[in-house]
Amino acid sequence: MTTLETGKTVGAGIDRVDAPLKVTGAAQYPNDFSFPGMAHAALVGSTIAAGRIRAIDVTDALAAPGVLSVITHLNAPKLERGPMTLLGGSPPAPLQDDRILHYGQHVAIVVAESAEQARHAARLVRVEYEPAEAILDMDDPRAEILDNPWGMDTERGDVAAGFAQADVVVEGTYTTPDNTNNPLGLMATVAYWHGPSLTVHDSTQWPHNVRTSLATVFKIPESGVRVLAPFVGGGFGAGLRMWPHVILTVLAAREVNRPVKLVLTRPEMFTSVGHRPNSVQQIKIGATGDGSLVAIEHHGISSVAMEDDDYEPVSYGSAVSYACPNVLTRDRQARLNIPCPGSMRAPAEGQGNFALESVIDEVAHALGMDPLEFRLRNYAETHPLLDLPWSSKALRECYLEGADRFGWSRRTPLPGSMRDGRWLVGYGLAGVSYPFYQVPCQARASVRRDGSAYLRSAATDIGTGTYTVMTQLAAELLGLDVTRVRFDLGDSDMPYSPQAGGSGLTGALGNAVHAACRRLVREFLDVVREDAESPLRGAAVDDVTVTDGRIHRVGDPTQGESYVDILARHRLEELSADGRSTPPRSKELGMAVAGAFGAKFVEVRVDPELGLLRVARVVSAIDGGRILNEKTATSQIVGGTVGGISQAMFEETATDKVTGRIANATFGDYLMPVNADIPDMDVLFVGGPDRATAVGTKGVGEIGLVGLAAAIGNAVFHATGRRIHSLPITIEQLF
Repeated sequence: MTTLETGKTVGAGIDRVDAPLKVTGAAQYPNDFSFPGMAHAALVGSTIAAGRIRAIDVTDALAAPGVLSVITHLNAPKLERGPMTLLGGSPPAPLQDDRILHYGQHVAIVVAESAEQARHAARLVRVEYEPAEAILDMDDPRAEILDNPWGMDTERGDVAAGFAQADVVVEGTYTTPDNTNNPLGLMATVAYWHGPSLTVHDSTQWPHNVRTSLATVFKIPESGVRVLAPFVGGGFGAGLRMWPHVILTVLAAREVNRPVKLVLTRPEMFTSVGHRPNSVQQIKIGATGDGSLVAIEHHGISSVAMEDDDYEPVSYGSAVSYACPNVLTRDRQARLNIPCPGSMRAPAEGQGNFALESVIDEVAHALGMDPLEFRLRNYAETHPLLDLPWSSKALRECYLEGADRFGWSRRTPLPGSMRDGRWLVGYGLAGVSYPFYQVPCQARASVRRDGSAYLRSAATDIGTGTYTVMTQLAAELLGLDVTRVRFDLGDSDMPYSPQAGGSGLTGALGNAVHAACRRLVREFLDVVREDAESPLRGAAVDDVTVTDGRIHRVGDPTQGESYVDILARHRLEELSADGRSTPPRSKELGMAVAGAFGAKFVEVRVDPELGLLRVARVVSAIDGGRILNEKTATSQIVGGTVGGISQAMFEETATDKVTGRIANATFGDYLMPVNADIPDMDVLFVGGPDRATAVGTKGVGEIGLVGLAAAIGNAVFHATGRRIHSLPITIEQLF
């Protein structure tokens, strides 16, 4: 079936199909749901980072107006820890003992008639602690160190021999701080039991994970749990795991036998739903005088909570980014008394690329080479670890077309040589990639008697455009106008979908939709296989295509009939079909399955007297495979660019090194860019469909952020001659 080539629905920058619901306020987020008799909950967080609870007094809280229940470790039931997931282990179950592992840890949940009453009563809970000296610094000798926690350390060639033959060797230490995801919408959970069954509205990026986790924690069948998240107010990774506050809301609902709603406060968002962990990276790169890389050595260490894990292999990108014969990468984690880290947009790559692309720039400068020429000279034509051709790679085109769009040729090589009045002008560049990630996914497609199509899968749309691009894809595959297609998601009762994260959902879900639509067309052909009245009698799926709501033979539109006619003649209300996708495997395909690639070009202005830094322009050239909707894909890159600028210049979660308290856990104190901080942003897509899958997409959700920190740092060096080794870039660093 050649439906992918028949129409122009895919790729067109149509408006979001869910936009009318959002702009009219009709889209319901978890916080919007209310039910008769619903109670409200508030959390009590610990005020120490390590130690034990000596005593906890809930007398005043229980006596406060409207209070229905107060649950602590003293009266909470035994709860199982959640299961191992595709993203690692579940966080520890809450309220299981008197130990305190981080500041802000949930030590009680208060349930009352109103949210105000719950918050008031929560302040009346009295907790006495037996403090212990917290471990809050990765340099603390008491910190447990985990070597190679994900089994992703790499080594090829002979690194020592490579450095011995190098004419130029540059090394340095690069640090990145904790960042906090901070979606605009506060994360919320509404839970209610009906007999032994449970329904949950949750701010999650993965409904099936919440369903499986709650079933494990509460020892009930998965079939008795339904999780709903048709609209989620952002996530950036904060919704990828099932966090303890969700468990507490479900527990509270069971305790009071009523629906219960819990909405996290902004300070609780800093301690309850993950954060990007800090990192310290030592990186060393050697090259010969002609500009050939001969050795890369990259060591990274990041923080992790006491009894949790988090996937942050910050050094791994150095193993696969360049054609270098001798490479060693090593990663470690240090256990600290901190809230559980978690994925934040472009986890690991966002930190690791800053170190790698900064030192690549340093080596180019030491050699007297243009940074763009140096990167092109060491371009990896094949996958450096697998020694296989890429399923697609247009990074060279990203470099060349991005440089042309940006005007890179106007760059003068000497640092400090470009000015605009009092401002020093700098041009910076970073090459970027984001690893391929996909897991199995399922979707169901139906065509009804009126000729409309209905598709569904338990995915989520956290603002990325999933509703829209899957509607477009299904419309193209079924030969329908997009107005005749409805795509639903966000319900764990729908076919299985993985998380909206890792830049993998569009590929996994798109291929499942492709399979479902292809199978649905086959179902229609099966109906008319022996139908003497049908011009499609005996046709196979590869013999036909679809246009304008009709199936017809390839090359002869007259030999076909509509979905409506087939259903009516055979007295069927609808036909449905399920489809599933399986991730492509490099060894089976004989080519390395590729993620997205890109090149980021940045112009900065620096005031040498005041230390002010301004980003003036950004050009992002992206190889994202087949782009299903250029408008929503561009929006993803623009959003990621804002996040990258924020990482480079603003964001830092400040933790007091004595108490473990987060000192800037409000929007008034946690710096993020505003409109005045964001420059003109230009996005161009290059390359074509990826060969590894039927749909040909590659995720663009995170590639937009990767590389901005390095490109800005490199531009600052070009403007001032100062090399930036730590984020965020501050005025003090620029003086």
